[in-house]
Amino acid sequence: MNSFYQGARFLTAATRIDQAPPDEGHEVAFAGRSNAGKSSAINAICHQRSLARTSKTPGRTQLLIFFNLDDQRRLVDLPGYGYARVSEAIKLEWQAHMATYLERRQSLSGLVIVMDCRHPLADYDRQMLAWGRRANLPILLLLTKADKLKRGALLATARAVETEAARLAGKSAGHQAASVDVLTFSAMEQAGVEPVQAWLDGRLEVAYPE
Repeated sequence: MNSFYQGARFLTAATRIDQAPPDEGHEVAFAGRSNAGKSSAINAICHQRSLARTSKTPGRTQLLIFFNLDDQRRLVDLPGYGYARVSEAIKLEWQAHMATYLERRQSLSGLVIVMDCRHPLADYDRQMLAWGRRANLPILLLLTKADKLKRGALLATARAVETEAARLAGKSAGHQAASVDVLTFSAMEQAGVEPVQAWLDGRLEVAYPE
């Protein structure tokens, strides 16, 4: 068990970018549709049951939630309005905050886009992918609920997502290409936790003692 991520603790919640912690060090943001299993993924990665609150009400998370890993490294849980029953005005306001955060936050070192492996690359996911590319962020497409598919179907889905992400990258001429990785994950079976932690290590510049 990785004790570094197990040490994650709630830092603060912000409704606007100007309420965020000081823009220093390194942080990785998690985005995803409200029913994609984002909170469960964060909890599994951090070996905790309730660090990120899970809810049966889609779209309940309407804040940027910051978790401290140490005094220079953070994880950020972004609001998942992709499926939420909220007004169009709130969605537009959220989009403006997200665009500002993703494109201007200097300490942001990576973006994890959490997707249900049975319904990958929805419009919301593509929007987040486009924002991440504009900001030249390393991106991880995390295919959750892997236990819901048989191995062959899961591998085929991962390959299809990789192919489509590469195609979308080819269409975004004029922007420097950010790296995009794809991993499969199951919070229920604790499958894929270590590969995600290794990806985060690289973005957060985590160094472990020999």
